[in-house]
Amino acid sequence: MTLAALESLSFGLARMVSAAEETGHRLCLLTGDRSVYGHELATLTDDALTVVDVDTHDPVAVRHALAAVPGLAGLINTTDTWSVPAADLAAEFGLPGPDPAAVRLLRDKHRVRGLLHRRGLSGGGAVRVETAGDAAGDILREVGLPAVLKDSAGTSSRNVWIVHDEEALRDALAEAAQQPFMGTLFAESFLSGPLYSAETLSWDGVTRLLGVLSRQTSRQPAVREEAAAFPVALPDTERRGIAEWVGRVLSAAGHRSGFAHVEFILTARGPELVEINRRIGGALVGEVLCRSLGTNVYTAMMEEALGRRPRLMDARLDAAGPAFGFVLVHADHPGVLKGWLGLDELASFPGSVRWYPTREPGETLAHVGDQRGCTGIVLAEAATAELAQHRAWSAATRVRPVVTGGP
Repeated sequence: MTLAALESLSFGLARMVSAAEETGHRLCLLTGDRSVYGHELATLTDDALTVVDVDTHDPVAVRHALAAVPGLAGLINTTDTWSVPAADLAAEFGLPGPDPAAVRLLRDKHRVRGLLHRRGLSGGGAVRVETAGDAAGDILREVGLPAVLKDSAGTSSRNVWIVHDEEALRDALAEAAQQPFMGTLFAESFLSGPLYSAETLSWDGVTRLLGVLSRQTSRQPAVREEAAAFPVALPDTERRGIAEWVGRVLSAAGHRSGFAHVEFILTARGPELVEINRRIGGALVGEVLCRSLGTNVYTAMMEEALGRRPRLMDARLDAAGPAFGFVLVHADHPGVLKGWLGLDELASFPGSVRWYPTREPGETLAHVGDQRGCTGIVLAEAATAELAQHRAWSAATRVRPVVTGGP
């Protein structure tokens, strides 16, 4: 029997192969670009999984590819982009899966914000930005300043603007008018405080908090993620409060099963939602969950796809496991990536430092203001997330992408 994955995050494929085998199944990856998984595929034998090359943006082609998968038992999706098509296909093929209507809701950040605001779970509302009329005036009246403008279906920190005054607002609107959007542009209140994400697993409407991940973002004008660490050490009362809050938020948003990566700001008033991603966290979040909790968390993903209650919902987690920090290494300017300097120095740093490339030499980097400019990730471990983050950051400062061309 086979478990099919409609695309995947860049990292985690090897863990998924092992998890599928643990449930007695073989993994089949449907992808439109297998080079995205170059690092992971290089760690696997040629026969470890089946890779089907198909245009995953073509619903008809994907449907035909799925129909040809032998013994199809479940469909997995770990991305935002393909979450709605995967839910629709699972329902069409009679496979276990989430309610497609709930997935559509979670892919619309504007709708989620409005829903939670109406239910008292979000302190501020949001306004959809209309291209015609006085958009700046609407935002100033409905949201105020400072504000955040973003794509309602955006990913990887693309098309996000933080504005603190009216001039910056009008500049952001002018820039946004020139950009393509996956959804629509909307504006919401800026939240003051440190950024975190709750890494959760749900089944039958009950949510378990697996841990909290710290997140560091860049200074403006770039809005991109720079570093993260797990698990954040929180006082018991605060952790219980976050666990209760995230359970209520996910329940209100209709998320009843599977992983969720819930970004929030810990404000002076308590946690406030940034956005919900109904998947395991990106970058190396899945890897650090596995290493820190002492189990392959991707097995829960396979069990859910098979319609089984994930054992991780009830498992005793390794509270004494190591903590991890990772830093994203971005290119300084657009151009062609030639390689990196400093990789040979990483072994001298404490923390069992590892390097995970996200780009290959020869690739063109057209954008460096968001996650598309990330060329690789430095991972380090320690007894606490704070120490692991320090170790990862110190090592990452030695890695320098060599990029030619560009400005």
